[in-house]
Amino acid sequence: MDPAKVQAVIDWPVPKSRVELQRFLGFANFYRRFIRNFGQVAAPLTALTSVKTCFKWSVSAQGAFDLLKNRFTSAPILVTPDVTRQFVVEVDASEVGVGAILSQRSLSDDKVHPCAYFSHRLSPSECNYDVGNRELLAIRLALGEWRQWLEGATVPFVVWTDHRNLEYIRSAKRLNARQARWALFFARFEFVISYRPGSKNTKPDALSRLFSSSVASTDPEGILPEGRVVGLTVWGIERQVKQALTQTPSPRACPRNLLFVPVPTRLVVLQWAHSAKLAGHPGVRGTLASIRQRFWWPTREHDTRRFVAACSVCAQTKSGNSPPAGRLRPLPIPSRPWSHIALDFVTGLPSSAGKTVILTVVDRFSKAAHFIPLAKLPSAKETAQIIIENVFRIHGLPSDVVSDRGPQFTSQFWREFCRLIGASVSLSSGFHPQSNGQAERANQTIGRILRSLSFRNPASWSEQLPWAEYAHNSLPSSATGLSPFQSSLGYQPPLFSSQFAESSVPSAQAFVQRCERTWKRVRSALCRYRAQTVRSANKRRTKSPRYCRGQRVWLSTQNLPLKTASRKLTPRFIGPFRISRIINPVAVRLLLPRYLRRVHPVFHVSCVKPVLRAPARLPPPPPSLSRAHPSTGSVGFWTCVLGAVVIST
Repeated sequence: MDPAKVQAVIDWPVPKSRVELQRFLGFANFYRRFIRNFGQVAAPLTALTSVKTCFKWSVSAQGAFDLLKNRFTSAPILVTPDVTRQFVVEVDASEVGVGAILSQRSLSDDKVHPCAYFSHRLSPSECNYDVGNRELLAIRLALGEWRQWLEGATVPFVVWTDHRNLEYIRSAKRLNARQARWALFFARFEFVISYRPGSKNTKPDALSRLFSSSVASTDPEGILPEGRVVGLTVWGIERQVKQALTQTPSPRACPRNLLFVPVPTRLVVLQWAHSAKLAGHPGVRGTLASIRQRFWWPTREHDTRRFVAACSVCAQTKSGNSPPAGRLRPLPIPSRPWSHIALDFVTGLPSSAGKTVILTVVDRFSKAAHFIPLAKLPSAKETAQIIIENVFRIHGLPSDVVSDRGPQFTSQFWREFCRLIGASVSLSSGFHPQSNGQAERANQTIGRILRSLSFRNPASWSEQLPWAEYAHNSLPSSATGLSPFQSSLGYQPPLFSSQFAESSVPSAQAFVQRCERTWKRVRSALCRYRAQTVRSANKRRTKSPRYCRGQRVWLSTQNLPLKTASRKLTPRFIGPFRISRIINPVAVRLLLPRYLRRVHPVFHVSCVKPVLRAPARLPPPPPSLSRAHPSTGSVGFWTCVLGAVVIST
């Protein structure tokens, strides 16, 4: 066997702790059936795993450790690869490295034997990969290491990983640039990725963690070297204020127990009371509480409010408790049925007769709706065909189509389709589904009805959908007081045959006049309802600031697809970004950076807030300081700021 193929096991470092020893024995236990008297050989090592004894590496333990490594890298454990039989590649990745084992089932005992071992330390850039990319990197490196066997294998081989999502990587439709490059490399091999729980994947896991101890030993040192402590005697800020008072006398209005803060030193005091680590960026009340304990100047309350409002750290990390900004701006009221429609999809439904999605089409005038069952989310072309067959064929072409920003409605095909039929495209602003409130409300209604009709058998919802649509269109709307049937057709379909006596067929002119009277009645009711809705909604909203082109604003991260380790510790706002265009009083377009290129740049004003300027002579708080190396004078820096006494021990 080539020594390079087993170097990962030969160079296994001596365990320095009980956990590292347990990791090695866990690796060894998988091969104990190939080693005669394994229990006796590993006895010195097994004794060190007991918590009742002190962990102390001995000569006997070293001998057992070396003997086991020698057994792992020789027969009968290790076998020579045979390209005519199936290979098994076991991979795993940790935070510091990746490990892999190439195995084959032996013809003599029908047991899986290892052919080669592989271990690789991650570079600093590779350590920044997310879990999925690190696990995929392990596969990429293992296949590259053993490509001379795997690429020419007669039988497709199997890759075992403890990351379930990788089972679908070869059929994924969307790959990032790195995964796309690796996919070209994977195309040279015939293999299947199979999920294996972590509890059964401990062999490559142990190989991937060989570098944990070396990485831990290279952690950066702290601010202060070992053997020193900090004794806080007097705040450095107090010393600075007293030095400033030697040039500026204290006024008579200053209380006796407080220090007057001259103008040049007020910024330093505000930064100390608000931005210091012991303060933790409190609000106005907390910042003033710290200042009032020792300092005074005539405008301290006013300056504190302006300073806290201009703090960029607070602007990004704190979420406001005030009502959302932006007054309600309703869509225009149509003058006839089916001239303005709204579209949306209902997803996440169980399969029912092969259907899993509902397309909701709502007439914004009469509130009538069509609920169309679909097998899957359609493309833009399929959506256009569905609308033609189920809406345009019955009600004619609309003049405006409202929808969210799904891929079906933001595509060039959909825009060109609406242009050809003479309809304008109205898309909701980013992360503001209220713009398409008609369809969202209809989705809630159909969900409530279907839950009531099919709660005993959820898979039968497609059979109940026609009844749900009739129920929705036959009941009165709260906005018009009439049912959608009556608002769009001019009459209410009777439920009983005895409701209307037989009469002669009315003339077409009388029918049209009746429809027009109904439509005028509906439009008047809609106008009254809109005014009432605006008054009610604006009670829970605030007037948005007046923005202008070029102004800088903070952008809320509530709905942004940011890749963060913890959502709870993610800043509430990012930026600032400049406004490139004012769409309307409640929507703005921002100049977003490249890492947000997939986010639509139009946002409702409730998703942004202005960047406030710092008060005169008070620049914004500085960014948080990175931890300096002791040799760069960090001890002297903290001594100056905190007035600390550094005592050598």
